[in-house]
Amino acid sequence: MVQNKQETIFITGGLGFVGAMLCRKFLEAGDRVVVYDAFRSYLSPLIDQNYSLYFKKRYEGLENKVEVVHGDVRDYVLLNDSVRNAKPDRIIHAAAFPIADLSDKYPHEAVAVTYNGAHNILEASKNLGLKRFVLISSSMIYGDFKYKPCDESHSTEPKGIYGSTKLGSEILTKTYSRRYKFSYAIVRPSAIYGPTDCNRRVTQLFLENAIKGEPIVLHGGGKSELDFTFVDDAAQGIFLATKEEKGANETFNITYGQGRTLEELAEIVKQHFPKTKIVYKEIPEGEQRPSRGALDISRARNLLGYKPRYSLEEGINRYVDFLKDIHSLNDS
Repeated sequence: MVQNKQETIFITGGLGFVGAMLCRKFLEAGDRVVVYDAFRSYLSPLIDQNYSLYFKKRYEGLENKVEVVHGDVRDYVLLNDSVRNAKPDRIIHAAAFPIADLSDKYPHEAVAVTYNGAHNILEASKNLGLKRFVLISSSMIYGDFKYKPCDESHSTEPKGIYGSTKLGSEILTKTYSRRYKFSYAIVRPSAIYGPTDCNRRVTQLFLENAIKGEPIVLHGGGKSELDFTFVDDAAQGIFLATKEEKGANETFNITYGQGRTLEELAEIVKQHFPKTKIVYKEIPEGEQRPSRGALDISRARNLLGYKPRYSLEEGINRYVDFLKDIHSLNDS
């Protein structure tokens, strides 16, 4: 049963793409929300002038409703002081190096932010008497899927730095939970997309190319599968993993639960922008494409009552509405 009594929720990375949506969920539940965020983007500000509007939309309605601490999870002293000042009932650790491909390009920073950051927040949390510590991990900890749908018992063999730092953070979380006697929940999302995303994930790239009249490029026939998850569904699953009593000391896949190919995604985008050209190319030599697809979400359904609402078609509908609004604002 989800707790109804007002609590203090401390969210690292709480002004990020998923974090800001989480803030809304907990505010709607009547909770006090304290955000610890570095306000950092890992992409060049020269890439797209619309991103300032993305951020403005992301934070609409949160002003004066959440308490914000400007801090980096690598700064243990400030993080520790902030946690102790907030006196949280529950902590959600969402701060991380956000882009998988760039984690391989900048491994030292990825390890420092994701793995060391997880260690810092766990160390700051260890004697608080927390009701729940929630780690936002990733489905990339599985590596290539050996079977589909991939459940939480699947072997963990990450293929890159991003998945490795997330898996290491999971191990730390379980160890601290056992050692310092607080409950945890680990959430493994996949291919989150939706309004205000500006980390250049595949869904964003396809849609923005279509809006600009540029082609969508599919490598290897576009047959790679992902379990695309609309941001509102992901946030609702994390909310339940944080609050639901049955979520204690469990690991959850939080996705839509269906594998869809990049070619299917491109065709859905083309339905909204019929003039969009889809171009097929060979996979670049030496580049590896992970074998992924649907994840099994039955554990989250059974223990948390998690019910994702947005199919890829419906999620793209909502995403397109947002992008059309943003681009018209920018053109005016």
